[in-house]
Parts: sequence; C-alpha cells; structure tokens
Amino acid sequence: MQELKVDILLISISSPLLVGVYQNKKLIQTIEFEGKTSDLLPDIFMKLKKQYNIETIFYVNGPGSFMAIKIAYIFLKTYCIANKIPLYAVDGFAFNQNSPIKALGKKYFFNNKDGKISVNNLKEGIEIYPFKLPEELDITIFSDENEPNYHLPAVN
Repeated sequence: MQELKVDILLISISSPLLVGVYQNKKLIQTIEFEGKTSDLLPDIFMKLKKQYNIETIFYVNGPGSFMAIKIAYIFLKTYCIANKIPLYAVDGFAFNQNSPIKALGKKYFFNNKDGKISVNNLKEGIEIYPFKLPEELDITIFSDENEPNYHLPAVN
C-alpha cells in the first residue's frame, strides 16, 4: 500500500460511474466507468487500495438508480467497516448543478426549494446537467448519516 493519503468520492447513481481521488481536498485523479456498479466497485477499490492509503470515503446516496444506491451502500459500508474508514454521504444534487435526476420512465427527481425531493415529469425547457466531480472537495456538505436516500416514485 502506498503512503499517499487520499479521500475518495463515489458518484454511482447514474452512468458513467465517477470516482474522484482527493489529496488535501484537491482532485488528483478521476476514474470514469460505464457498466454495472456491482461489477465495477470491487475492481476499482482493489486498485485504489494498492495505489493509495484511503482515509475517508464520500458517496452520493441518492436519489437515482435504486439498485446502484443499494449496491454502493452495501459495498462501501462493508469496505469501510473492514478497513476502519469513515463513510459520509450527500445527495446527488450537489454534483449536477441541482438539476433533475432521472428516476423511472419519464419521471425525474427534483430538489425543491424547501429541500424536499419530489418526483415529477420533466417539463420542456428544463436543462439536465451531468454529474461532475468537484475540483475541491467540500466535506462540510456531507453527513455521517450515510444510509441510502431512496425516493421510489410511484409507477404509472
């Protein structure tokens, strides 16, 4: 294991899966993969563990793909317990300019002004921004309440 101490940020609620490696809260490496979260996470973290000394893991705990959220949480929670690493979470709106996030079918998750998440159809003219890893990691937006943030829309 390398002595380079880093923090990891994982955004797995949509495709592509994004992993940011941060040293002193500055982005030093970006990893981007297409594919299933369940297939990708073990390989990614095996490589990261060989290359870095991971101090903290941050992840997006929703809303988004129900399965990706569940898989990421179970994997990260287990990894963090086994390696004695703290795990923190935040919702995905922090990394897509607060734009709607794909839910199911034609439905999208919206971050309302009151801070509550709702599900609705996407109205014409509303722009969707891709998820982006920040150049500098603001740890103040994360919480140690890291359980999945499921928002399951009603199926129409």
